[in-house]
Amino acid sequence: MLDWANLRVLVTGGTGSFGNFVVRRLLQLGTKEVRILSRDEKKQYDMRIFYERRPDLTFVIGDIRNRATVDEAMQGIQVVFQAAALKQVPTCEYFPMEALYTNVLGVENVVQSAIQNGVERMVCISTDKAVKPVNVMGMTKALQEKIVLNGNLSRSNKGTLLACVRYGNVLRSRGSVIPFFRGLLAKGKPLTITDERMTRFLLTLNDAIDLVLYAAEATNGGEIFVRKAPAARIVDIAETLCIEVGQPFKYDVIGTLPGEKLNEILVSEEELERSEDCGDYYKVHPWWGKTRPFALKKEFCSSERLANLEEIQQLIARADHEFETMEIPGGEFAKF
Repeated sequence: MLDWANLRVLVTGGTGSFGNFVVRRLLQLGTKEVRILSRDEKKQYDMRIFYERRPDLTFVIGDIRNRATVDEAMQGIQVVFQAAALKQVPTCEYFPMEALYTNVLGVENVVQSAIQNGVERMVCISTDKAVKPVNVMGMTKALQEKIVLNGNLSRSNKGTLLACVRYGNVLRSRGSVIPFFRGLLAKGKPLTITDERMTRFLLTLNDAIDLVLYAAEATNGGEIFVRKAPAARIVDIAETLCIEVGQPFKYDVIGTLPGEKLNEILVSEEELERSEDCGDYYKVHPWWGKTRPFALKKEFCSSERLANLEEIQQLIARADHEFETMEIPGGEFAKF
């Protein structure tokens, strides 16, 4: 077990949805210092006020694209959670080079800085869209995974352990479907569905944090950790939210957006032989190792294990409860 009370932890992208939640958890664990590197001074201000300027929470303004800033933020750090990213699929489709600069070259800065500064462990946040990618965001995240994992093989690496985690759609996170649908319902507008067959993996932010903390504890370097998560049809999520507010279930089918898949995959066919069942998680062992557990016989795909309306309602209720404890008035978590 990691002794968080004696660790200084850097969270890149630490003012985003995931960042806010992992910061709260790390502070609850008694972490010696939680340091945030992010670009947005307003969100940093919101967090500084929310946490009453506590001395174990510190901030660095900057972008992971800037290696000097990353090096400054990395000083004295033992554990890194790399969450900085451009993550909106349509945005990355329209601005692919911007996605490349952040999700690939920026993460290479974080990897090299972690190695050169002797960081003990680094966990990088990836996505189901990195598996068999069809969009720019997924392609850059797939490259990001390779860069992070191969950092374990660097001749400069003197003991830094680097791993990735993958998960699907985080309920209630910034830019996700639930606040979008709730916004349409609040305005009395019909919901928009891109394709009635579309499915997605679902989890709450606390589920995601459990995964990254587990990865930090369990990694030996080079693994991908995957949370076992339910999936749902987007149209069923829409119906659940209509029931929630007592409105008729109406929607318009608008066609798939640029880069959208019908279904997502968390563990690919190529990774099946390297997958190990770890209870609530799958561990995909590194390609250069000899471990071959064969825990999965087929791809872990969102078109299977679909949740029903009651299960979706319970997941959303749990996500809402989690966010109620983290709202920063007028800030990042202003609620719909």
